[in-house]
Amino acid sequence: MSAMTVRQDVIAKARRIVVKVGSNAICDATGRPDRRAVGRLARQVARAIQSDIAMTLVSSGAIASGLGEMDLDARPKTMPGLQAIAAVGQGQLMRTFHDAFARCGVRVAQVLVTRDDFEDRTRYLNIRNTLGALGKYGALAIINENDTVAVDEIRFGENDVLAAIVANLLGADLLVLLSVVDGVMKDGEVLDVIERVDDETMSLVTGGRARFGTGGMGTKLRAADMVTRAGEAAVIANAHTPNVLTRILAGERVGTVFVPAGRKMSSRRRWIGLTTRPAGAITVDDGAARALTERGKSLLPSGITAIEGRFVKGALVAVVTADGREIARGLTNYSAEQIEKIKGLKTARIAGVLGDKPYDAVVHRDNMTVVD
Repeated sequence: MSAMTVRQDVIAKARRIVVKVGSNAICDATGRPDRRAVGRLARQVARAIQSDIAMTLVSSGAIASGLGEMDLDARPKTMPGLQAIAAVGQGQLMRTFHDAFARCGVRVAQVLVTRDDFEDRTRYLNIRNTLGALGKYGALAIINENDTVAVDEIRFGENDVLAAIVANLLGADLLVLLSVVDGVMKDGEVLDVIERVDDETMSLVTGGRARFGTGGMGTKLRAADMVTRAGEAAVIANAHTPNVLTRILAGERVGTVFVPAGRKMSSRRRWIGLTTRPAGAITVDDGAARALTERGKSLLPSGITAIEGRFVKGALVAVVTADGREIARGLTNYSAEQIEKIKGLKTARIAGVLGDKPYDAVVHRDNMTVVD
């Protein structure tokens, strides 16, 4: 699929869009929210809403805003310090958004989340219901990681990934990642289109980070990959390009566009394969790997060669090949202890080893997402 096809046939027709804006795109040199930059963004988002496009905004900037408010030149090195600065900055950030969108006639709502909120299925669905209700009330959801309580174990690490998860949660047609770069660069030129995020694409990442941000191009490519695997489009562009969002939504050639996969994943498969982190891993032989990826089969114990991690029945696990390549994720019908006892065995022998056989498959196809 060409870039022009994606821009005109997918992006220009998108009706549900998630926009992520980074700290450096909406903060000035001191780290405080840049009211002019936020105002420009608000006017573009408001125009999209007036065109009956459902918009959701994911914004970084709480810690950067806190640094500016407290006149600090560098991020604290401790987690409590970062959490305290985020608590100071989040209010400043939302006040700036509120004022900017109010001038455009748009009401805003603050939604703060942690990674755990998305990995628990009930809370995941609750978030989706809340965002849906906000849309019915005509309020724009502005989502940020809850940096005041998040610790390393429950952090997204960067809001690009959060934005991708939100896009998949909502089934958005498009994810727009606005930063301070024009797109993905190769040999000094902006790439117009990326068909697939692979090792060659990731090799383009320089690893540089802007002053107030926590991520870089690597996390943006990861986010684009998560969305396109689900069957939706993504764009990386420069927030400072005049009318950047309006031009992207009009199908103009702005930024780097990512081609969506040919088949859309269901909401449940997105949660299994692209949202929840695995509690452990199951290694399979070549025959089982082909059965899963080429023939759409369930994972039987006969194809399992090794188990990693301690997990209970119902946990989400990664399915990997002998060389460590992840090919699928799924909800297991057996605990790690049980799988260790039945790995390599025919299904008919499960009852003799465990005392009963509640399931033939260790991971049923209906509870699995192929990610290779």
